Amino acid sequence: MASADGSVLAPTKPLIDPFGRAITYVRVSVTDRCDFRCVYCMSEHMSFLPKAEILSLEELDRLCSAFVRMGTRKLRLTGGEPLVRRDIMTLIRSLGRHLKTGDLDELTLTTNGSQLAKYADELRAAGVRRINVSIDTLDPAKFAEVTRWGRLPQVLDGLEAAKRAGLEVKINAVALKGVNDGEIHDMVAWCGQQGFDLTFIEVMPLGDIDGNGGAETRADQFYSLGELRRDLESRWTLRETDYRTGGPARYARVEETGRRIGFITPLTHNFCESCNRVRVTCTGTMFMCLGQEDAADLRAPLRASGDDAQLIQAIEEAIGRKPKGHDFIIDRARKGPAVGRHMSVTGG
Repeated sequence: MASADGSVLAPTKPLIDPFGRAITYVRVSVTDRCDFRCVYCMSEHMSFLPKAEILSLEELDRLCSAFVRMGTRKLRLTGGEPLVRRDIMTLIRSLGRHLKTGDLDELTLTTNGSQLAKYADELRAAGVRRINVSIDTLDPAKFAEVTRWGRLPQVLDGLEAAKRAGLEVKINAVALKGVNDGEIHDMVAWCGQQGFDLTFIEVMPLGDIDGNGGAETRADQFYSLGELRRDLESRWTLRETDYRTGGPARYARVEETGRRIGFITPLTHNFCESCNRVRVTCTGTMFMCLGQEDAADLRAPLRASGDDAQLIQAIEEAIGRKPKGHDFIIDRARKGPAVGRHMSVTGG
């Protein structure tokens, strides 16, 4: 593969963790900022990081390219909201070069959809073919309540732009009891009509979202996907499938719509045994597990030298500490999240 300056770089050995899992999927946060304040993700009044701590677009390109050199086949850009990062398309277009050489199979992103009307065509031109869009409810008033700052019509306009651009769309919906549990059938029907796949996600105990650690709110909101699936099967015919996207979702096909429904169950049935991914924050901190606090600083070696030797060594050492699994639990009595950082900090 070639470096950013065009020189040819020799590939390194593949990243294999202590449990024999090949690490081929990296999720990279490009910003901690977002134009929404979703109730399960952020507090309403967030304090964001100073600019000096955030990796520049050039540093993000170098970091992602190092992972590609080490065998990463899929890169997902996240946030916060990735499309609010200034000049973000410069990075996405640059990373698209790895698709052209065949060193990368997929470049994709997770977005709230607010900026898709502006960027959908550019994303397609840069090599992005598939995106995940987070929508938890189709009720405009409820959407505004869940996202605090979001407006559903803006997101729906973005989805139309994505379809016109030829982007494949998957909707992500966090299952929230008392919020959207009455809409699950409507969500399945709507996704079928729109030609979207749909993934339901159990609420995750990350970050203090309500001033008391979030325990009470999340315990009240928790809607197990086992229960959700049973509710779906009262109306829809779900057929098991071996379809995989490289992420943690397990998919079933809806016979009535022809679309897929994914289930991400970090609490009731974790997906750790097949984990092939790590997450890197916008500050260059790599978390080897979403549900553990152990992390590696990649910013320091990135900024210490113009070549990637120190960076590659730091990545290899960190993968050597990747745990077998997480310890997620929603604990009302302890009144604290399982992990203190907000989801927006880790990057989705």
